[in-house]
Order: sequence, then structure tokens, then C-alpha cells
Amino acid sequence: MSHREVADELRTRIRDRVLQPGQRMPTQARLAEEFGVDRGTVRQALRILQEERLLTNVSKGSPATVAPDPDRVPAGPGVPPQPTTVALAPRIAAAFAAPHVAIDAICLTSISLTLSMGEPLRRIHAGELKPAKVDVRVLLPSREIDLAFPAPVDPADADRLHERWLAMRNAQGHVLQHNLLALRSTHGIDVQVSFRALPFTPPVKLYLLNGAEALFAYYTLRRREQEIDHEQLQLYDAEGTRSMLFAFEQGAGLRDAAFVEQSHLWFNALWETISSELVLTN
Repeated sequence: MSHREVADELRTRIRDRVLQPGQRMPTQARLAEEFGVDRGTVRQALRILQEERLLTNVSKGSPATVAPDPDRVPAGPGVPPQPTTVALAPRIAAAFAAPHVAIDAICLTSISLTLSMGEPLRRIHAGELKPAKVDVRVLLPSREIDLAFPAPVDPADADRLHERWLAMRNAQGHVLQHNLLALRSTHGIDVQVSFRALPFTPPVKLYLLNGAEALFAYYTLRRREQEIDHEQLQLYDAEGTRSMLFAFEQGAGLRDAAFVEQSHLWFNALWETISSELVLTN
């Protein structure tokens, strides 16, 4: 038995709560005896789980400890914001542990959402997660509007910059849609992915997870340079993947519960009123 197979079995026990958060693991000697391997193989397996933040205090001495509630990512007023690339992926992965996954998003291109799907998709393919249904709704700016940003410093570059943004919006949408819809044929999961177009540039990004969480970030503009058609253009833009994401959770007090509720009301109002059909083509 390899160290990865030992890690897979222990990971399953942790995810299934056979090994509870905060519980001391069996000794390395006992694990080696159970799996019929040497202690070096056990230590390698434990280090993998420590890197995945499922175990703490892995050493040659005392037994390791199961990390506190490894599937729950903390939220609420006491949790500081984190960059979108850090905060979004683990929350999306945790959301996919539910039987019915419901994700709503308002964003500029959906690149952060697409990237964050990597971990839950990996865990579904590994057999660690098996939701029965996945519903994803995404609001993106319409191709017909003049974007507030990204915006060129020189107005003469507006058309080229708009075409570049539109190509990115559509490419990211296609990847997100393709990866999720593929779960229908590969795992028999009921998947729906829908896009609608907004008649304005959203100044913030918002992700709503399973009706219980709202993740919110400001798009903060700065002047930067970008190469388009082999030419360096000056533009005003926001790097959404670096935006600081604030997390609000339904069960974290009245403040958080109200924010989650109002965020859902806002999203649904936009979806059902002023948004329009969005087709991911240039």
C-alpha cells in the first residue's frame, strides 16, 4: 500500500467524521500495523493531510490531531477579508458538499469563479463529493454597454479594449459552463448554468453560496499598462482576483444574516427585472 493510498483512506475517515475535528489520531505505529506499511509511509501520508490542512501537529513524536472542522471555512464579523484568490476557492469547495449546490454571482468576467471551481471538480472526480444537483447563475455586463472599466486612458483605444474584455468574458463563461455541464455525463449530476446580461458595469463582485453565505468585494481601480495587439495600452482597470473578499454567513449573527438576505434580494431583483439574455459569442 502506498503513502497516497493511506492518505486517501484517512482523508475519507476525516471527511466522513469517523475521525472527529480535534480528535487525536492513532499513533503512527498503530496506523502502520493497520495498513501493513512501515512508519515512513505513514509519516508521508500524514504530511499530505497536514498540507491539505486536515491534520495539525504532525511529527515523529505525539500523534497528530484532526484539524478543527476542516470543511467549514470561518466567516462573520471577526474574520478579516482575504484576496479573492485565497478566500473564494475553499468556500466554493465547501459549498459543493451540499446535496443541492446553488451559486449566484455578479462579476465582470467570471474568471475568479471559474478558477475556484477547480478544487470541487477535482474532489467530485476523486469520488470525495457527490452533489445531486448544481445550479449556477451568473450576471455579467452586457456587450452592448460602454463599460465604466476597464477603460482606456486614450478614448481612441476604447474599441480594442472592449473587444479584449468581451473575448475574456466569453472565454471564461464557456470554460465555466463546459466544466460544470460535463458533470452530467461523467457523474450523472443535474447541472444548470445560466448567464444574464446587466445594463451596467458592476462596481462590486458578489458570490452567494447555498443561500447561506454572501462573499462581497469592491472592484478597486488603478492605472496600469496592458499589451493588446502587440501594443502597450494605458488603462484604468481593477484586478478582480486580488480584490479583498468579505465573508458573511447566515448563522453568524443578525448583521451577517441581514446582509445575506438583502444580497439575495438584490441579486434576484436584477436577475428578474433589468437583466437580459446573454449569449457567449463575440
